[in-house]
Amino acid sequence: MTQEYNSRYARQTILPQMGLAGQRKLSAAKVLIIGCGGLGGPVLSYLAAAGVGTIGLIEFDTVSLSNLHRQLIFETKDIGQQKIKIAKQKIKALNPNVQVLGYNTPLSSKNALEIFSEFDLIIDGSDNFPTRYLVNDACEILNKPYVYGAIHQFEGQVSVFNHKGSCSYRDLYNTPPDPETAPNCATGGVLGPIAGVIGSLQALEAIKIICGIESPLFNEILVVEFQSMLFRKFKLTKNTARPKITELIDYEAFCSSKAKENFALTKDQFNSLSKENIQLIDIREPYEHEEFNIGGENIPMDEFEKRNIRANVTTILYCTSGMRSKTLATKLRKSIPNADIRFLNCSLKEFI
Repeated sequence: MTQEYNSRYARQTILPQMGLAGQRKLSAAKVLIIGCGGLGGPVLSYLAAAGVGTIGLIEFDTVSLSNLHRQLIFETKDIGQQKIKIAKQKIKALNPNVQVLGYNTPLSSKNALEIFSEFDLIIDGSDNFPTRYLVNDACEILNKPYVYGAIHQFEGQVSVFNHKGSCSYRDLYNTPPDPETAPNCATGGVLGPIAGVIGSLQALEAIKIICGIESPLFNEILVVEFQSMLFRKFKLTKNTARPKITELIDYEAFCSSKAKENFALTKDQFNSLSKENIQLIDIREPYEHEEFNIGGENIPMDEFEKRNIRANVTTILYCTSGMRSKTLATKLRKSIPNADIRFLNCSLKEFI
């Protein structure tokens, strides 16, 4: 160990629960972080600062203006650049001793097991249910601990799954919630500091697991209500009757199985349509439309009226993930039963 090494980590190795033995465990650890956004940013920053030896990053998105209020590893000058590129630069600037492995690709059932197998611990910074179930199941198959975090408006959650035989994400949510009742940050909103707090707690739990420090959040979930500043822990019970996960599935289909409407269009279905007699409408906010769009008219959801629907054409609504457009399409089909109204049920990231 060099003097630089000892000085860099002196304030944490002095802790009796840590010591140099704990620091050696951090230096030898390989941690994978899924997403470099509101949760992933503080996670990667604190793990790099703590001296985790190898940090893997999965991220394929680019920086947008709407990210900056909560994703503090990015700056205004980074808009339009690959998030993973900026994140790797931040880690190296903070701690050049950390090895960074980047995966500039969407996480899927096809690549999850191969990527996860290279790491000791998985931390999920995603904001959607298909990814959470995919991460959980891949970790269960490979017997990897999984640090979970989620945020919505003024609430956050943190837990540790699949650690020493503990509960899994499927013990918390055996079946996916209806997407309309559990929107992501783009549709439900969130304050930036909440992402920072929950991401920091995820990093803390990861360090505790790596170093063998007692009381990580396994078989419990921490729920924080930030408006009232109420911190509560709830016990989780393992469902021993649940079949063991042995293979990965199509998680997009699994999480949308409650709502497979015949008016939902996939990307491939949309691309195969003749664009004649189609009214394409982006129902996002104008700033979202300006950042990236696939064409069509921009009419924000809150300003949408029945008269915006033209007769004798197929109207296709789209948003960022399909959540807002599904909600509006369902409402309009009930109020205008003779109209042919559909929605694009996929992420706009697929068109980038």
